Amino acid sequence: MKIKITRAFRDKLNDQIDYIAQDKPSAARKFKRYILNEVKSLQDIPYRNRKSIFFDRDDIRDLIVRGYVIVYKINKDKRVIEVFGFSKWEDSPFSNTK
Repeated sequence: MKIKITRAFRDKLNDQIDYIAQDKPSAARKFKRYILNEVKSLQDIPYRNRKSIFFDRDDIRDLIVRGYVIVYKINKDKRVIEVFGFSKWEDSPFSNTK
């Protein structure tokens, strides 16, 4: 399956990376690599994570990485995994912070 990262996810991830980089830029780069590698690993077994707590649908899942929730949708017909939510403390991981 192909991974599609939405702009909203990318913006929220980059906001978190910028925040971490204020204190330690090397940790921010390492964190970003780690998150993106975890997202990439969804290609192998996309249903391995729990059903999303935000949606009552079997095709939308939550990947938990270091306390962050990454929300993604599996489209079997198009063979695409769309990564669209990123959150740690927010009620909704979908709103854009900008």
